[in-house]
Amino acid sequence: MMHTSFSTRINSAMIDHASDALTLLLDFTQPADAVLSAYFRVHRTLGGRERSFVAETCYAVLRRKRLLEKLVHPAKSPRWLVLASLLRFSGIAQRQLAELVSASEKDWLLEFKSRPEPALSLADQADFPDWLVERLLTRWSETGLLELARGLNQSAPLDLRVNSRKAKREDVLARLAAEGIAAEPCRYAPLGIRLKGKPALQKHPLYLDGAIEVQDEGSQLLGYLLAPKRGEMVVDFCAGAGGKTLLLGDMMRSTGRLYAFDVSLKRLAKLKPRVARSGLSNMHPVCIASENDIHVKRLAGKIDRVLVDAPCSGLGTLRRNPDLKWRQTLQSIEELSHKQGGILAGASRLVKPGGRLVYATCSILTEENEAVVDAFLAAHADFHRLSAKETLAQQGIQIDCGTDASDMRLSPHVHGTDGFYAAVLERTK
Repeated sequence: MMHTSFSTRINSAMIDHASDALTLLLDFTQPADAVLSAYFRVHRTLGGRERSFVAETCYAVLRRKRLLEKLVHPAKSPRWLVLASLLRFSGIAQRQLAELVSASEKDWLLEFKSRPEPALSLADQADFPDWLVERLLTRWSETGLLELARGLNQSAPLDLRVNSRKAKREDVLARLAAEGIAAEPCRYAPLGIRLKGKPALQKHPLYLDGAIEVQDEGSQLLGYLLAPKRGEMVVDFCAGAGGKTLLLGDMMRSTGRLYAFDVSLKRLAKLKPRVARSGLSNMHPVCIASENDIHVKRLAGKIDRVLVDAPCSGLGTLRRNPDLKWRQTLQSIEELSHKQGGILAGASRLVKPGGRLVYATCSILTEENEAVVDAFLAAHADFHRLSAKETLAQQGIQIDCGTDASDMRLSPHVHGTDGFYAAVLERTK
């Protein structure tokens, strides 16, 4: 839902900007956050309040695009979608909105408000494309699918992870409370903090000092599934900008060797300032060409623990990236699952006998999750599954992993996290 303070402070120019930005977003050729960043770079005069309104309004439309298109039909323009979303989901009264639009739009709003509710298909209600509903119905009941959709169609809360080398969680919570920032401990992650609002923290002393990092609670739990120990050799195989790598380094107490592998030099470059803030000294970023890189071959059979947070559809992160459900296709999922299988097989070569391999995605699709792991295990008799639930319980984390099998499945409507999947695999001695 949109922040209610907007309802008393919006103007016609803000609606114009939201409509213009949405027009660019609906092209779906680039990630929504990149499109908005570019839009704000062009319109530098927009203040924080205006930017926040534009972003939240556009994201609200992307979340409920299918329903909104059905509601505004036969009108098609992005502006109608913006107006319908403001009226339907933001708590802005029709009378107030009417003061900010043209005479014809005012008439349309009146007519729109009085329309009967249209008949909605399951996909309309879920606000998912047809292909996605079809795939999800192989695992979920219709009721379960709608509950999942409701969770994914909300805005995500802001989670932090405390760097235990620099601070204690209770001390950070006390400081935030003293500054009037409402926060509480995360339900599962031992170092996690969930904020009630979304304050800008990039210039906060705790952030600048490396005492806190922004990281979803579900993402934090992946570190506890890997459970690295002091002095071990550990690889974060698809490290990206390194959020999980930093947690692994903290869990290792900055001892041993922690390799951050990624195919993108640009992503690894973003890790450097974060490592500097964190105070970790056991981190070794390595840019690899592929899962068959020479660095992988040199370390084959030598690594205690390997985390593979594989490139995926990101459909578990729709609370943050609602555009993904409109940008992904069945074909892109097939390509990803093939790629994921290759990455998992490549990364597995690093693991020494008795070592642990965690395969994870932020996807909700079986094709990217269990199917990839099942195919890997069928081809690699020297690996077997461990129970994710028991692995977490050994570290004092009690959680219903959301499945009858051994793997971990997290979802927003059950766990309050992004949608995550993880399998814990062990190489036989």
